[in-house]
Amino acid sequence: MKQIIINKEKCIGCGQCVRDCVSEKLSLINGKAEFPFERCIKCGHCYAICPVNAITMSGYSIYPDEKPVLLSEFDSDMLLTAMKSRRSVRRFRDEQVSDEVIEKIIEAGRYCPTGTNAQDYSFTVIKNDIEFFEKEAVKLFRNGQKVGSSIIKYIRNTTIDDNFFFKKAPLVIVVNGKSKTSPCLASSYMELMAESLGLGVFYSGFFIAAAKISRKISRNLKTPDGHVPVTCLVIGYPDVEYMRIPPREAPKVNIL
Repeated sequence: MKQIIINKEKCIGCGQCVRDCVSEKLSLINGKAEFPFERCIKCGHCYAICPVNAITMSGYSIYPDEKPVLLSEFDSDMLLTAMKSRRSVRRFRDEQVSDEVIEKIIEAGRYCPTGTNAQDYSFTVIKNDIEFFEKEAVKLFRNGQKVGSSIIKYIRNTTIDDNFFFKKAPLVIVVNGKSKTSPCLASSYMELMAESLGLGVFYSGFFIAAAKISRKISRNLKTPDGHVPVTCLVIGYPDVEYMRIPPREAPKVNIL
């Protein structure tokens, strides 16, 4: 059972958690923090801000010795250049991605922000069954009558080879959810983590389209009830090196 527990003996009544409570229900009673748990979204703000570690969160993976690192501690110019330098990689070396690396990528996605701390996403890691999903998706796209008209227009003059969807990558992660927002946020976190680990990534929107059309594909993805595939990250060690940052159009910005 997931609970937030306030240790009244440790609590010093500083009010930090009260001022930072997202649900705005925490209060100080007789100099100690208290709140009605039915309104708590268990975001962890109170846990993170308490100066005396008087708050615990049961039922979660806790890292008591892990201290926060602010993005402001990184060089902003280098970070921006790295973000501008990323490319969608579609050429991969014949090298497997270790379970330890996959866990780090998933962990990055797990910590993306979600509305009301819903964490309404799930991950389908495809390593051993890549060939099955590739074959099924290729079969579907080659039989273009079953594919939506906008996709047919794009693939009409495109060769659908045997590696059209995954480009021989060793790892595919499908991010599922009840809505699009949380899986998309999780995917962006995962992509940045993967690239920091020396991996290349591209999003296979075509595979998501295939998963939505093919019952065989969607059934074998084994997504939790109520979840649908939203994004597909194709991941592997790049067999390509880009030498410069390409230009972009000027940003469209409205200042109100």
